[in-house]
Amino acid sequence: MKKILVCEDEDVIRDFVVINLKRSGYEVTDVSCGEDALEKFEEHNGQFDIVLLDIMMPGIDGFTVCKKIREKSNTIGIILLSAKTQEMDKVGGLMIGADDYITKPFSPSELVARVDALSRRVGLSQASTKDNIAIESGPFVLSPKSRTLTKNGEIIDLTQVEYQIMDLLLRNKNTALERSKILEEIWGDNYYGDLKIVDVNIRRLRMKVEDEPSNPEYIQTVWGYGYKWYDKD
Repeated sequence: MKKILVCEDEDVIRDFVVINLKRSGYEVTDVSCGEDALEKFEEHNGQFDIVLLDIMMPGIDGFTVCKKIREKSNTIGIILLSAKTQEMDKVGGLMIGADDYITKPFSPSELVARVDALSRRVGLSQASTKDNIAIESGPFVLSPKSRTLTKNGEIIDLTQVEYQIMDLLLRNKNTALERSKILEEIWGDNYYGDLKIVDVNIRRLRMKVEDEPSNPEYIQTVWGYGYKWYDKD
């Protein structure tokens, strides 16, 4: 049974989330503040599959909790809960390591669909892969067996979403991929969000793999279309 940590300071919303996740078969631990979320995370030795975090909370906010949890684990799934007016907050949350965000108010079906989709992606880190052959491109080596990316022999820390995007790009070297194609491949064809999540994750990836993120050599933009991985060989 997948374990989820829910951190939401509004009792009504927290109860709504907990009830629907439990009905969907998840084991849920819920807290009402960032301090308790970090305490529960440590108490359970980080053994949660997914964390749902409200952005705006008194005391330690969701951003801080997200950053601290991501520093301890690249494989855990993190979803932010945000109000509709907090557009820049969503982008900021994704940049510090969140995998997805859900805008309030949301329906039970959207909540469960987003959690299910992320749960499947997180599960891939323990699942066997049909192709264990490493993919090489310039100084990079992507290893499906260990689910790692190295650059000049040094490991680059990637979240599960980032790893999957790299896998998609490297398996389609020098091929332009539409944003919608990337969204469908990584987040699923029933994803409730928008294309912006692709752009933010690409920006985050560039900061990790490029020597000059503002002038990318490998993850290139195909204007008005999407992105491609440039392989010189």
